[in-house]
Amino acid sequence: MGQNVEVIELRDNGEYQELLSGRPQTCGMRSGRVYLQPGQDCGRHSTEAHEEMLTFLAGSGVGLVGDEQGKYEVSAGKIVYIPPHTTHNIKNTGTKPLVYIYCVVPIGGDIDQGGHTH
Repeated sequence: MGQNVEVIELRDNGEYQELLSGRPQTCGMRSGRVYLQPGQDCGRHSTEAHEEMLTFLAGSGVGLVGDEQGKYEVSAGKIVYIPPHTTHNIKNTGTKPLVYIYCVVPIGGDIDQGGHTH
């Protein structure tokens, strides 16, 4: 396949950092480190045909997930799994930077909104 083992050092400069960029670097996985200042959010978006895992490293905030905008408290030491075709936004509601790593992976086959594989 051409993919190689990657060892990536996390920068501590308070800026977004791409970690894995997808093909051809990986089999499709993309990831990055997000750094949100107090009051900032990442913007409402959808996972589309991907599943996503967020690993929180520092700070605190809320995850607004799904069409009903379910509200989940997030902070250092927690992870959040977001299924395919799910809208979401992460907001820093704390007084310190909210830092997390996202990992997005394409799902196998086509899945419709009801979660059925075609």
